[in-house]
Amino acid sequence: MTREPYPTARREDIIDELHGTPVPDPYRWLEDPDSPETKGWLLAQGELFSRSRGPQRFKSRIAELLRSGSVGVPAWRGERYFFSRRTPDQEHAVYYVVEADGTERALIDPMAIDPSGLTTLDAVQPDKEGRLLAYQLSVGGNEESVLYIMDVATGVRVEGPIDRCRYSPVAWLPGGEAFYYVRRLPSTEVPENESQFHRRVYLHRVGTSTEDDVMIFGQGLKMTNYYGVGVSRDGRWLQVSAHEGTAPRNDLWVADLTASPADRPDLRVVQEGVDAQVGLVFGRDGRLYVHTDRDASRGRVCVTDPAEPGYDTWRDLIPEDPEAVLNDFAILDDLERPVLLVGWTRHAISEISLHDLETGERLGEVPTPGLGSIGGIAERPEGGHEAWFGYTDNTTPPTIQRYDARTGETTLWAASPGAVEVPDVRTEQVVYRSADGTDVRMLVISPPGEASGPRPTILYGYGGFGISMTPGYSASILAWVEAGGVYAIANLRGGGEEGEQWHRDGMLANKQNVFDDFHAAAEHLIATGVTTAGQLGISGGSNGGLLVGAALTQRPDLYAAVVCSAPLLDMVRYELFGLGATWNVEYGSAEDPEQFGWLWGYSPYHHVKEGVEYPATLFTVFQSDTRVHPLHAWKMCAALQHATASGRPVLLRNETEVGHGARSVSRSVDLSADTLTFLAAYTGL
Repeated sequence: MTREPYPTARREDIIDELHGTPVPDPYRWLEDPDSPETKGWLLAQGELFSRSRGPQRFKSRIAELLRSGSVGVPAWRGERYFFSRRTPDQEHAVYYVVEADGTERALIDPMAIDPSGLTTLDAVQPDKEGRLLAYQLSVGGNEESVLYIMDVATGVRVEGPIDRCRYSPVAWLPGGEAFYYVRRLPSTEVPENESQFHRRVYLHRVGTSTEDDVMIFGQGLKMTNYYGVGVSRDGRWLQVSAHEGTAPRNDLWVADLTASPADRPDLRVVQEGVDAQVGLVFGRDGRLYVHTDRDASRGRVCVTDPAEPGYDTWRDLIPEDPEAVLNDFAILDDLERPVLLVGWTRHAISEISLHDLETGERLGEVPTPGLGSIGGIAERPEGGHEAWFGYTDNTTPPTIQRYDARTGETTLWAASPGAVEVPDVRTEQVVYRSADGTDVRMLVISPPGEASGPRPTILYGYGGFGISMTPGYSASILAWVEAGGVYAIANLRGGGEEGEQWHRDGMLANKQNVFDDFHAAAEHLIATGVTTAGQLGISGGSNGGLLVGAALTQRPDLYAAVVCSAPLLDMVRYELFGLGATWNVEYGSAEDPEQFGWLWGYSPYHHVKEGVEYPATLFTVFQSDTRVHPLHAWKMCAALQHATASGRPVLLRNETEVGHGARSVSRSVDLSADTLTFLAAYTGL
């Protein structure tokens, strides 16, 4: 098959010397998105993709399966509750309030705010009484959240816009008169290339100018710190946490707001300089509940006195489980025997156990609908006997379940609003062995019935930041399997499926373990007759884009097709762009000689070799991505187009006015249809 010529990409003779190693970078000019040369090259790549894409054969089925809609876990404030829901024809979920009499009102509809669909609702936080609502919006995928306050009764905006609030928590004081939040310093006060960093914690009083906000924390600390903030329901206790970038550890402080003023809280150390994570819940019973992986890689819950919260006072309530990871808990105390609900994932499958609140004694299990994923166990802030949690699995759109501790029953509280006919699939979890002998699990979703020989297969993975790949409803997966393919999801090291140590076994110096786990997953699928190398496609996004970028350069023989989305690929210069400086705690820094060695050892862009028969590759990137700059894919695409000796295409899908995160449904459908169509074409589905 004669391949269409690729757009011309000039190769520069740029070689940096780093720690004695020559590092070539022939496409550095593509780092400038505003140069006429880059714009011309992107335009030519877009035209090439348009001519190559063919009919989107999965589009109507993906759209149909997404008509299930979605529903979110409720947040209770007295007899009023808040939740999100997306109906079959909506581009974005709408945020609602439901009054005590059952009256439901839409509070925030992104499409009503912006009919173009480019505005997204990034975060919401009702005040403690449910009278005011803090919410954050961003436009065009840039995730630059702007904070507003709404009067819930009238729907009228009473505060905002407050800018520079990306990733800001909001912690209300009782009465709704003030809240703590996190805001970046103005760009005029920081170096030009550091405007995405330098966060501080502020106290804002509703009805006053942000110029009068009091900075209460963050001065003099690391520029890449992220901060968390929370206030107990009774308003007495303030907690402030600090993470260095995305590091799997945090420092934590607590202040008694009855003993020091809200604008000058006397913060006392709970944990500082410890390589572990800790979070706090101030119980209605006066005890402090500590959720931590300190001395417990899979997590545990301890109790202590909030007035003396130091590590030496912690007492195990729910000790570490040798197999399951402790993710979440909720307290139900309007009972003769108050209980603790504890959410776990056991090898990526969710379960909830029931414990005596005082002693931690295990009393039983909370019934769940199946082998799937549970999220966001919610209770009433004032206490009660009910809990709500989200549930989904590979064939079940999101639902909300209600557990009644008085009866011990779990019932469906709210289903996704759209009725869709979901195809039958067969799901099994398999165990395979990685290169160093480690057992790794993988979910394999296939058509029902007996397998009839190898099938076109997509292998998906992530393997980073402690993020777990758990079962969930996916229109793309279902459409692919319904068409006769197999979809496999590997629980690679670097994720959180087996606890924090599993994460650390795939980060920093151990990153190659992630790629080895992925190659071993592919080899297992081939060895067991699920697929063949000529029928195997791989897919990953963000850190998963790095994964498949490394996979295609390390083992081009093993894969027929690759979809690489919003990827990190130049691991020598990644810290210079987007939020890269916050990720050196996960990957390492090229400024450090030893860490440079790790990065140089696998950096996909630098491992493209001329004359290799590379798989068919599609890069999908988003022009407004402020997390992972699309330059990674641009440079890698140019390098692969120059180097590949195969007749299989290397294409770039460069999408404007969207970013790394949330997007409208129709945009999601288009992207999924293009990627599945590409994978089908080069795996033979």
